[in-house]
Amino acid sequence: MKNARQNKILELIEEYEISTQEALIQKLSEHGFESTQTTISRDIRQLRLIKGPTGRGAYKYVAPEVRKGSDAPGHNSALTDAVIKIEAAQNIIVVKTMSGMANAIAVCIDSLQIRDIIGSVAGDDTILLVLKTTEKAQAIESELKSVFER
Repeated sequence: MKNARQNKILELIEEYEISTQEALIQKLSEHGFESTQTTISRDIRQLRLIKGPTGRGAYKYVAPEVRKGSDAPGHNSALTDAVIKIEAAQNIIVVKTMSGMANAIAVCIDSLQIRDIIGSVAGDDTILLVLKTTEKAQAIESELKSVFER
């Protein structure tokens, strides 16, 4: 139910200019999702929704630019195209990027808040992600490849 509700939230904020939690609760109700303000507040936080300008001086809820799945970070094609290679080696994942792009991509990966990533270090064109176990590294490698797949 949570995933369905959160997917509907993303659809609604794309279709309508929704600026308050109350308005979001109302639209969800119109589409068969009864929710409390507490639940919606939690959904907004988990979806990392922010308020962005409408172009008319008002603000509305917006999602990160591109979402390939419910847990994907916000990113645009410039970031997607900048990832050259993602490869796990034991409990470390190495992400190779175009020169100068590692920090921006590391921020994007960090925004996923993956609990199994202990830390990340970004240089000019390389990111090192340290994971808890080799098994976790292999799973996260697959997830990152699906996020940054071209």
